[in-house]
Amino acid sequence: MRTDTGQVFHLEDYKPTDFLVPETHLDFRLHSERTIVKSTLQIKRREGVAAGIPLILDGDELKLVEVRIDGAVLGDNAYVATPDRLEIRGLPDNGVFTLEITTEVDPTANRQLTGLYRSSNVYCTQCEAEGFRRITYFLDRPDLLSVYTVRVEAAQSEAPLLLSNGNPGDKGILADGRHFAIWHDPHPKPSYLFALVAGDLGVITDTFTTASGRHVDLGIYVEHGKEARALYAMDALKRSMKWDEEVFGREYDLDVFNIVAVSDFNMGAMENKGLNVFNDKYVLADPDTATDSDYAGIEAVIAHEYFHNWTGNRITCRDWFQLCLKEGLTVYRDHEFSADMRSRAVKRIAEVKGLKAHQFPEDAGPLAHAVRPRQYREINNFYTSTVYEKGSEVVRMIRTILGPDLFRKGMDLYFERHDGDAATIEDFIKVFEDASGEDLSQFALWYDQAGTPNLAITYDYDQATRSFEIEIEQSLKPTPGQQSKKPMHIPVQFALLGAKGRELKPRSVKGGLVRDDVIHLRKRKERFSFSGISERPVPSLLRGFSAPVTLTSELTRTDLAFLARNDSDEVTRWQALTQLLNAKLTSNAKRVRGGKPATIENSSIKLLGEIAFNISLDEAFRALCLSIPSESDIARELGANIDPDAILGSRDALIGAVAEAHAAKFEQAYDELEQRGSFKPDAAGAGRRALRNVLLDYLSIAEGSSKRAAAQFKNADNMTDRAAALGVLVQRFGDSDATNHALQAFEARFGNDPLVMDKWFVVQAMQPGKGALDKVRELMTHKLFSLDNPNRTRALIGAFSSGNQTGFNRADGAGYAFFAETILTIDKKNPQLAARLLTAMRSWRSFEPVRREHARHSLATIATETGLSTDVRDIVERTLA
Repeated sequence: MRTDTGQVFHLEDYKPTDFLVPETHLDFRLHSERTIVKSTLQIKRREGVAAGIPLILDGDELKLVEVRIDGAVLGDNAYVATPDRLEIRGLPDNGVFTLEITTEVDPTANRQLTGLYRSSNVYCTQCEAEGFRRITYFLDRPDLLSVYTVRVEAAQSEAPLLLSNGNPGDKGILADGRHFAIWHDPHPKPSYLFALVAGDLGVITDTFTTASGRHVDLGIYVEHGKEARALYAMDALKRSMKWDEEVFGREYDLDVFNIVAVSDFNMGAMENKGLNVFNDKYVLADPDTATDSDYAGIEAVIAHEYFHNWTGNRITCRDWFQLCLKEGLTVYRDHEFSADMRSRAVKRIAEVKGLKAHQFPEDAGPLAHAVRPRQYREINNFYTSTVYEKGSEVVRMIRTILGPDLFRKGMDLYFERHDGDAATIEDFIKVFEDASGEDLSQFALWYDQAGTPNLAITYDYDQATRSFEIEIEQSLKPTPGQQSKKPMHIPVQFALLGAKGRELKPRSVKGGLVRDDVIHLRKRKERFSFSGISERPVPSLLRGFSAPVTLTSELTRTDLAFLARNDSDEVTRWQALTQLLNAKLTSNAKRVRGGKPATIENSSIKLLGEIAFNISLDEAFRALCLSIPSESDIARELGANIDPDAILGSRDALIGAVAEAHAAKFEQAYDELEQRGSFKPDAAGAGRRALRNVLLDYLSIAEGSSKRAAAQFKNADNMTDRAAALGVLVQRFGDSDATNHALQAFEARFGNDPLVMDKWFVVQAMQPGKGALDKVRELMTHKLFSLDNPNRTRALIGAFSSGNQTGFNRADGAGYAFFAETILTIDKKNPQLAARLLTAMRSWRSFEPVRREHARHSLATIATETGLSTDVRDIVERTLA
């Protein structure tokens, strides 16, 4: 484990490497505890670099065996080697030579799950961001591109499957019972994209014919006996390949494309060229074991990693400060793919919900950073919602500003101009400027300024002149390291709505720049005047959530209710409803904290009923509207002096009132939505199940009985309905006979499938109230639970700390103390996992004073621990700063 050195890396310090490595040959002799790695590097000193400059290579906990240059073994006085660095002096004068490095690594002891590790008898690599240096000494950075040829050797009995990047070459059996396979990737790539997998796995195969007629062999490798559960992933892969050809003109470029699913993996998946390695959570699915959200997640992640083949692999990032260039862009691409595969409006609302739940709090807290940060201490801590999700929103805004045709023209130019490059944000912005003739220099501030802009909006309608004026003022609060912010270019998609939601078209527009249905806000304050408006309109602003901003407007409750009933843009319609509900929920949270009862107006109850029973609306959309804002959502709206118990009381009061008012109609709708026919993981089926399961929760509250949920659990023929019923039992009926019976039945049926049992861990970790902590401690002793496995740890510790607002944020601080203790334990084995879990504490300052002090004390306990990893020290010190 790398302990903290305090070193900070800055964007302005970037400079190219002194040496190039045009070719890399790797030879692996796999052994569970003593794997020998021989790297043969063709080295060339970069033009203009002076002779005599030493070659300095990165390492991480490496054991050096031997170093050779042009075949000659180097003596000890020719180099300086530590586990983390190799410096070679006295290089050939012409700067061109062959360097051979032999290292020894222990895959079984590597519980960090980076570099080469062995888990469940499978050898696997994870090299992004800096894992390759745990395999061999190298210039381990994204701008160093090399052509890789890899030879893998292992005992046939231990690892009949030998995979690496690129196309397969020679293979054979050796005299000692071992065998080998050679792989060659003709496309230069950085070291973080290197991959190797070896073991005994099952496989499903298929083929894909590209638009130009090339034949590609496809393989998905999983544990034996789980092959059938990979069929949906294969279908998603083929749809992704076809979609990328049709929508972005991108064709696959190798003869094979392989995916391997492993159970111990720090990330969701990794886009290694031609050999994607996946957390098995995002590959395995069938109706009995996977929910609709699992199917949607598999579809999205399969697409995301495949799309990286061009946006990440063929064009990579120059340095890790440009991480959003591959991640934000590829998230945008997978969002568009999922929108085309499913309901575009529902998918967009899900994206907005996720952005507000994860990225907005990141922007508002001590871990705030720009989409392209200018400094970092540990790069693993910048695989964040800001880089991914906000990075995607920035790409989406480019499309909104330029329009679909110029956006596609810019993307085509990006692929043409930068294929084979390690590119920068400036390169990306430039192609759109060149394709469109637009000046996007102000827009580029989105990449460099941290924080969520707020738009304060006022309106004025003059009946005599039939003019409607909108004034918008943007503001951006100071964030760590950025006290002064410049005005941004913010695209605000809009419509002016008249009676019954009819769009009113202005005769002319004065003031700032307005193109079609987009207001281009570019100054700190601008006024836009629309003439020829025959009646007072209700403005529908930020349609499609056209920019990642917050709004403060003069819209009344009547206006918001009008939008919730009539807006043709379902995203804005949902936002209007959510704004109405949030106002009532936050008001009631303050009342409950002050010892007063919550109050509920009939208007909110009536509105929710209208939406629930409006059969013209998509069922998935109706389910989203009936899903009352979460405790975390309400806390975010409150912003300060947060009492989770009062928030829970406020939320339960509204849900209870809605359930009681509409119980009869909810029951009728629930029965009508009963699944008929076989399960299908398509958008229509998922929408019906989503609405029915939201109604199950309301009915269980209205009836005050667990019978309906227990019956659905018992009779369910798919995991979506089964898991939803189990969730209702745990959340609404706690430690009851019905709940315990269902939990026992679930364990009896799926107790040998750790991936499915993660759902069992999650639902219990989310049980509200003080008893949740005791339950979590108890579950940590379960035979399936292990802190060594990231999925198990996220399912229990992650769900408890990030999702259980009352159970984790206890007034006595016991949740925080337990969390600190657990983080310190995990950090000794897997610093990346520990650091990511620790971000659950990012909003600690927003709680009321008692909880706030307990949280601070627990964070300080972590900070004062000796031997902390760089990952955890970076997060805890920024969180406390």
